Amino acid sequence: MKMKDYHIIYEDNHLLIVNKRAGILVQGDSTGDRTLTDVLKDYIKEKYQKPGAVFLHPVHRLDRPVSGLVVFARTSKALERMMELFRKREIQKTYWAVTRRKPDPIKGKLTHWLLKNEAKNTTTAYDYPEDKALKAELNYKLLGKINLHYLIEVEPITGRPHQIRVQLATLGCPIRGDIKYGYDRPNPDASINLHARRLYFVHPIKKTPIICKAAVPNNPFWEEFLELDPEEVKEKNLDHLYE
Repeated sequence: MKMKDYHIIYEDNHLLIVNKRAGILVQGDSTGDRTLTDVLKDYIKEKYQKPGAVFLHPVHRLDRPVSGLVVFARTSKALERMMELFRKREIQKTYWAVTRRKPDPIKGKLTHWLLKNEAKNTTTAYDYPEDKALKAELNYKLLGKINLHYLIEVEPITGRPHQIRVQLATLGCPIRGDIKYGYDRPNPDASINLHARRLYFVHPIKKTPIICKAAVPNNPFWEEFLELDPEEVKEKNLDHLYE
């Protein structure tokens, strides 16, 4: 059975938020592979019988081997306002990462300066300001351990390329399957165990709170970690939770 490229979490006239599968590109790159943006434009064209070109633009990126929430703008006004929310850091993002090493300390804030090598598509982390390197910050905490693996919850403060991957690797906790940043073997499906789990923001047009939660990938390894979710009980009665 072919896995579906996405599941719709939230949709209105302004925004489309989906849970993407690991392995599909959000936007085009040198491979020329079909992207999630292409697939969703087709979905909108068909659903709303739109003639001509469809406006749909991702507001942020999610690396190809990563699963979870991606926000798309359906109008230029929504795109502009969502980009502004990201710039002002008024969008709260929560990721889940699985590692084989226990983070030490088990919770904290990581600050590095990251330098992207475009040719190799890798990012290097420095502990000090470096020429052209961009400051990157995230908060993390250990949620628990299942079968020799640890589940870490990460809240990035900045949004740099490969930020969570390289910062956790620098902590000595490369993400499972992420051979680019030091894990010893790939996952069979070429994914890495990093998942964009939750998003919270105030809708830029409607001004209502939006909380989105993405189900973990549909496989037994990921599903075991659901019992460690600290939000499960807290979110039961929220009328603005989309999942």
